[in-house]
Amino acid sequence: MPNICVIYFGLFGSISVALFILGVYFLALDYSVFFEYNLVMMNSGGIVMTFYFDWMSLVFISFVLIISGMVVYYSQEYMAGDLYINRFIILVAMFVLSMVLLIVSPNLISILLGWDGLGLVSYCLVIYYQNVKSFSAGMLTALSNRLGDVALLMAIAWMLNFGSWNYVFYLEELKGDKSMVFVTWLVILAGMTKSAQIPFSSWLPAAMAAPTPVSALVHSSTLVTAGVYLLIRFNYALGENAVYFLLFISSMTMFMSGLGASFEFDLKKIIALSTLSQLGLMIMVLSLGGYKLAFFHLLVHALFKALLFMCAGSIIHSMGNVQDIRCMGGLGTGMPIVSSYFNICNLALCGLPFLSGFYSKDLVAEVMSMGYVGGYIYMIFYLSLGLTVCYSFRLVYYGFVGNGNYGAMSSVSESGSMMLRGMTGLIFFVVFMGSLLCWLIFPFPYVIILPTFMKVTALLFIFLGMYLGYELAKFDFSRVNLSLKSYKLSWFFSGMWNMPVISTLGVSYYPLVGGSAMFKSLDHGWAEFFGAQKIYMILSGKSTLVQLVMFNSIKVFFVLMVVWFFLVFMF
Repeated sequence: MPNICVIYFGLFGSISVALFILGVYFLALDYSVFFEYNLVMMNSGGIVMTFYFDWMSLVFISFVLIISGMVVYYSQEYMAGDLYINRFIILVAMFVLSMVLLIVSPNLISILLGWDGLGLVSYCLVIYYQNVKSFSAGMLTALSNRLGDVALLMAIAWMLNFGSWNYVFYLEELKGDKSMVFVTWLVILAGMTKSAQIPFSSWLPAAMAAPTPVSALVHSSTLVTAGVYLLIRFNYALGENAVYFLLFISSMTMFMSGLGASFEFDLKKIIALSTLSQLGLMIMVLSLGGYKLAFFHLLVHALFKALLFMCAGSIIHSMGNVQDIRCMGGLGTGMPIVSSYFNICNLALCGLPFLSGFYSKDLVAEVMSMGYVGGYIYMIFYLSLGLTVCYSFRLVYYGFVGNGNYGAMSSVSESGSMMLRGMTGLIFFVVFMGSLLCWLIFPFPYVIILPTFMKVTALLFIFLGMYLGYELAKFDFSRVNLSLKSYKLSWFFSGMWNMPVISTLGVSYYPLVGGSAMFKSLDHGWAEFFGAQKIYMILSGKSTLVQLVMFNSIKVFFVLMVVWFFLVFMF
């Protein structure tokens, strides 16, 4: 009987190829289909299901399915000893179906169904390993994404004035009508929570408690890109203030995550912070008007980031669940194929010419340089590009250069054949898909006119990032006295500017303190004494009197009889 992983891989792969060909056909003809189906009709009302198919939705679904198929195939060996592998695969399939529903929905209500499905299933996947750390990470992920759910619900309520929730017909009205600009801001809030932009960034590294195949799927092509995709769909509705706000938030997210990854030592968290940096890059380009370019980088980034997570999972699997990069070193000799794949993905992330990442990041840098942005945004952007090279070079230096740091009695060997096949299937996409997508999406190239110093700026920051990454890899913070500021600085940067503390303890501390004060002053104070306690004391006294009366004493009964006769004769 064929394995469930192989069945899902074959199903997802075949559907992905068909949808990609159909998406290219739609792109060539500039063709789109709006599909509306009446599920239930009752008198003047009914339930209608709507789907919107264009080249963007079809190509995105094909990428989601091919990455999901490769990840499921990879999971067959990675989770071979798991007792509940079938449950895991079904959860992944539900996750993919929720993402597909979100992609093809032109309606805010059906988008909310897919959006909630992503949040619920992602919570189940993050807490898949049942321990306290996973439960805390899952709760942080679920509650952070709940803010986006509330924003979408409020947007649905606000769009009642239009008489329909099919937003694709009302994008110009959302931009022009002053009373409906609120819907755009609510959608921006929802996209920021799902894409982990500041101040909602803390859940993304915390979600690394999930199994590595989940990280490869969730943090490359599905959950975190859902917010960017929603903003791309609403790009025509973004007004001037919204664009400036998104530009500032995304640039700060990019810079913060790049700094955090340069000082982090957890392998999966470094790649997660890298994902956060690239999400900031996508939203930054989107806010400058390049929605096609943002979508192009989203697709290309999904490929090499999924493969990066799969390589990281293979390394962790071979090292006995060790994720600290300080315990690694010399992995290139023990794991040559995985190391090669990892380095190719890192080079694609840095934008090495003629790999897939080059075609998107080079265009992004040129469009940013030609755009009408201030000096602050310009410097933050190029500093973030340099930090991308910095943490990539530092990661390679720690993990693959020099001698092993993982002990004399341990041995690191190549992964099994199933995991290698899953990674090999993606490496060809990482190398060749960038140029293919660039020629398809941009048949007419951008006209780039830049002065010499702007052309040199990108190279200058790239080489500065390489040098800084080398210095950070050589500088051992564990030997620095804890009282020195350099250690506190590294702790501050790797902690994402204290964002996890602020978004958890900072949000809940003062309400809990206020609740405690109210409890002491009301429940244990005068309100309690004059309220429930006073009523209790009065009722207790009266019930004691009644008990005395009903004590079956003949003297009491005789006195009551005399009083009763007296009252009868008096009145």
